[in-house]
Amino acid sequence: MTELEPEQPLELKLNQETGRITWLELSRHFARGVVVTVAAELDLVEVASGLARDDKQAFEAWIASGRVARASDEDAKEWQARDPVFWAVVVSPWVLVQEIGSEN
Repeated sequence: MTELEPEQPLELKLNQETGRITWLELSRHFARGVVVTVAAELDLVEVASGLARDDKQAFEAWIASGRVARASDEDAKEWQARDPVFWAVVVSPWVLVQEIGSEN
């Protein structure tokens, strides 16, 4: 009989599911209206964990401060012009992103 592995902590699981994504790859998610931007000073995995846990207090504070927001049409126009690369994680149906640089 084998021992069952303990369930991974949410933050570890989310961290393992992060990855790089280009604007071209992200644009289809933007078209669905599910892209959420996370300010560079925040920890992407911490924000994703807060969303997954439905931590309304933390999310309301991040949104009120402008550090977390649904991606806007203006964001998309800027990204189209610059073609940046993002660090991303999915907390279904949302795709949380932080810009990390440019492909060019």
